[in-house]
Order: sequence, then C-alpha cells, then structure tokens
Amino acid sequence: MLLFGRKGLLPAVSGCVILLLASSIHGASDSLEGLNQSYKSVQPLEVNKKLSSFLSPHAFLLWSSVGFLMPIGVLLIRFSSNVKSAKAVRVLFYCHVAAQVAGVALATAAAALSITNFQNAFNNTHQRIGVALYGLVWLQPLIGFLRPDRGVKARSVWYLAHWLLGVVVCVVGVANVYIGLHTYRERTGRSVGLWTALLTAEVSAVALVYLLQDRWNHVIRQEEAAAGDERRSETETSEEPSYPANDHKEVAVMP
Repeated sequence: MLLFGRKGLLPAVSGCVILLLASSIHGASDSLEGLNQSYKSVQPLEVNKKLSSFLSPHAFLLWSSVGFLMPIGVLLIRFSSNVKSAKAVRVLFYCHVAAQVAGVALATAAAALSITNFQNAFNNTHQRIGVALYGLVWLQPLIGFLRPDRGVKARSVWYLAHWLLGVVVCVVGVANVYIGLHTYRERTGRSVGLWTALLTAEVSAVALVYLLQDRWNHVIRQEEAAAGDERRSETETSEEPSYPANDHKEVAVMP
C-alpha cells in the first residue's frame, strides 16, 4: 500500500512542480513584453545599506546550499557504495540526508530573501535560472523520500533519476552562483574577483574528489589483488615437497 502511494504521489507532485515552473517562466516572459525598451539596457544598481544587508546573506546562503552542502552530500553517498561496514554505510547515508536537508533549508531561506526584498522582474538570466533551480531543489528531496523498496523494478529508474537530478542541481546551482557574481559586478561596478577565486577553488576541490573516487577505489582493489597474489605465491612455495639429500656412499669397484 505504501509503495502504491509512493508511485502515485511522485508523478502527481512532479507534475505540479513542472506546471509551477512553466507558469512562472511564462508569466516572466509575459511581463518582459510590457517592459520599456530603455529598461533592457543595464543600469547601475544603487546598493544602499538595506539592500546590501540582504544581498550578502542571499549569496552566502545559495553558495552554502547548492555550492557546498549538496555536492558534499553527493560525495558522501558515493563513498558509502564502497564501504563494507554496514554501520559505516548507515552513518554516511544519514550524513548525506542531513547535508541535503540543510541545503534545501538554506536554499529556501535564500528564496525567501529574494522574494521579499528584491525587485524580481525576471529580466536577467540569474533570476530565471533561480526560479527553475528552486523548484528542482524542492523536488529532489521529495524523490529521495519516495524511493521504491529494494527489489522493485522501479528502483533502478528511481536511482538514475535521483542521481541525475542531484548532479543537475549541483552543476546548475554552481553556474548560477557564478552568474550572480557576474551580474552583481556589472550592476554595481564592485570587484568580485576574490569571491570568484574562492568559489573556483572550492568547486575544483569537490570535482577532483568526485572524479578520483572511482580511480582511488580501483587502485585499492589492484593493491589488494597484488597482495593476494603475493601471499598465494609464498604459500605455494612453502608447500613445495622437499626431497632428501642424496647421501649414499659411492662404492668403488676394485679390479
């Protein structure tokens, strides 16, 4: 019964989220048609104390969410697939869930700041991607919660969808953080070189660990196989039969 409920609820919720995203984008495109042509040119943004006090937390929350916690959650669940201890697998799984829940909470807080304090005309790429990203961020944990039981045919399809959506959220989220920094620099004229360098260093480190995980596991397996071959070789050498030395005396034949 629970499995049937999960199967029925997932398409319904997914459809609602997709319709919400489509209506948001359609509404944004309709509002763009009514904008004046002169508004399309980028004007310097006057950042007062009040606006600055909201911009910094908004950027920090999104960076911490889609730029750090969610990628770390992906790394944790990948580590668990190569751990033999059931207790360690359980710990890594709960750490993965905690990282994702915290990431969704921070992204929700960033969305609340944006909706309540910024002018959301959706006339730039950062805001348009942000609307779609918020929907995907909220959809991802729901898919994780509605996972089918092991042994069910839909399990493999769910796993692929959950993994792919998680990677998309991380990649698009990081890209949108870069776009947001670039938009902030263009609209204010302020330098963001330090923040861009820090983000690049952090993303590069996470990507390197992600790519090296499989290779490192391959190296460990190769070393274990080599050690096993060496032990077998030593065992075979020690079990070789030993023949007694030929210590009989030679008899000299007298003529």
